[in-house]
This record gives sequence, C-alpha cells and structure tokens, in this order.
Amino acid sequence: MNHFLAREDFPHLLRALTQAGYDCVGPQIRQGAIVFDHLHSVTQLPQGWQDEQQPAHYRLEQTDSPYWFDWSNGASAIKPYTFAPQENLWTVQRDQSGRLRFQATLPKPQKTAIIGVRACDLAALALQDQHFLHGKHVDPYYQARRESLLLIGVNCTHAAATCFCVSTGDGPEIRQPYDLLLSEIAAGFLLSSGSTAGATLAAQLPLTPASNAQQHTAQQRMHAATQQQRHLPAKPPLFAHLDHPHWQTVGARCLACGNCTSVCPTCFCHQAVEIPDLDGDTSRHERRWDSCFQPGHSYIHGWQIRSNATDYYRQWLTHKLAGWHEQFGRSGCTGCGRCISWCPAGIDLTAEVEQLG
Repeated sequence: MNHFLAREDFPHLLRALTQAGYDCVGPQIRQGAIVFDHLHSVTQLPQGWQDEQQPAHYRLEQTDSPYWFDWSNGASAIKPYTFAPQENLWTVQRDQSGRLRFQATLPKPQKTAIIGVRACDLAALALQDQHFLHGKHVDPYYQARRESLLLIGVNCTHAAATCFCVSTGDGPEIRQPYDLLLSEIAAGFLLSSGSTAGATLAAQLPLTPASNAQQHTAQQRMHAATQQQRHLPAKPPLFAHLDHPHWQTVGARCLACGNCTSVCPTCFCHQAVEIPDLDGDTSRHERRWDSCFQPGHSYIHGWQIRSNATDYYRQWLTHKLAGWHEQFGRSGCTGCGRCISWCPAGIDLTAEVEQLG
C-alpha cells in the first residue's frame, strides 16, 4: 500500500462516494451488535468498540481507542446486499382470454458502496459469485445487485476467539478482488485501489505517500489477527464417517433453529413461495432464504428425507465442508466463525469436526 489517508480526511471519501451517486453503507452498532447500515457521517462508525466472541456469546466493549474497525465481525455479512432475504421474482396474471402472462420483476438497485468489508466476507462473496454468476444459468436478480456494489475492504486487526480464517486461507489479509483496500492505523488509513472505480475515487482524496513506519505498523496490526485459537482441516473426511456416533451427540444439542445458516456468508438455500392475490387472477412468485435445518427443506412428494436435528446438522456440515469441494473446488467455509458465536447451543463447528475425525 503506497498511499495514506489521514483519519480527519476520511469524510472526503464519504463525500466522493456520495457525489458519485453511491449510497454509503458501513458498520454501526444496533441493539448490541455491529451491523451494516446506511452511513452518512464518520460519527456513526463504531469508534473504540471491540467485540468479544465465544460459542453462544457475542458482546461489545467500549474502549478509548481511536479505531473504527478494530473488531472482527457482526452477525450480518454482506450477503443480504446480493442475495436478498426475500424478493419477488415474477408475477403472473390471467388476461381476459384466460391466458397466463408472466412478467419478471428484476430489481433496480441503487449504486451502493459498502465500507468495512472483511477478508472472510469477500471470500464468501467469491463463492456466491461462483454459484449465482459463473454457472450454466446466471441469476439476473443477484447479478443486478452484485453489479451495483462498490466494495471497500478493511484488513482485520482483531481476531475473535471464534475466528479461524487463517486455516481456511481466507484472512485476515484481503486477497479477493476489491475496489479500495484500507488498513487502519491510529493516525488514519493505508489505502490502495483494486479497480478503475477505486482508482477514480482515490484520485479525489487528499492522499500522501505512506511512510515505511506506517506500512510497518499496519503489517504488525494485521499480524496480530493471525493469532487464532481455532483451526479447520482443509478437507475433513466427513463422507467416510456418516455413521460416527458423534453425529447423535451434536444432534442432541442442536435446536434446529437455523441460526448457523442465516449468519453464514456462503449459505444460499432458498424456497419459492406463491402468493395469490384475492382477485384470483394474479399471483406473485417469491424467493425467500431457507435453511437445511427446516423440515420442509428435504420434503419430496410425501416423504421427508431428513426429519431430526442429527440429520439436519450432518447434512449441513458434510455439504459445506466436503460436498462443496466437488461443486466449487473448495470448502464452503471461510472461517468467519459466525455459526459458532450465534448458535444458542454453543455448537462449535471446528470442535465437532475434530470429534468426527
């Protein structure tokens, strides 16, 4: 990184984004957690806040530090900005002749700049791109939202106790494509651009050359985030252990609430719902997030393939950590650790894999 943006000059970035027509989104505190929301001023950023995470545990703590991004992650990744939790895909209407006419309802998203994207979430976005954009059939709904995004990544300097992105190879340093990349130090940010749009924005900022001392400090801070307590094997042999007794042990603890799939930045299961209007002539076809922990997820013509928490958890873990290698060439886990923190039963994916051999 060759450029430096002073902390007091950060509003220039927000101003440049707004003038370019972007709706700015950044991390803020809502109901005791860090979430992404509309950002109009740097005063909305979580200055001095740090997160403490353990299995079934998430707390924020206020410190007197000047940092805005000295936390690991919140419950929500950037997935809702591309894969909408609920959206209308098409409408169908019966005309006077009785013929059905279908009309796609493609979204028209506003240009959005997301500030503070983490390495694990950019890695997850690359996986979602692979599924929604790079397969045989492109999803135009996802594509419209994805093309509206400008991504400003911030390298992690703080790893929660639940993080294991080093073992998955996805963090804490950002390696996936970005538009702008920031590394935070006390006085401001080291900055580099990764796209034409990012370079155009950078050219409008009061940047100075980054000194060797500033670059060294940024590297030291990022190195601190590599000290992680948890580890995930690259390709655990789960398909060879489908009858392992530990599946029953973890199934007895699992509440089948689906929190793990909701907070996971790579999960993309969904269901289709028809919503007929009262006039009997029109209907909407909605896509909603679904979870493999829901009974209806495995329902096939009068038969439910998976019917209890043991089956749900085995399906989720074997698909994400083993099946994805066949589908996408890598694991479906990017080491963010959200499924550990936000599981009300404290089920720890890394610990369960270790037990399963």
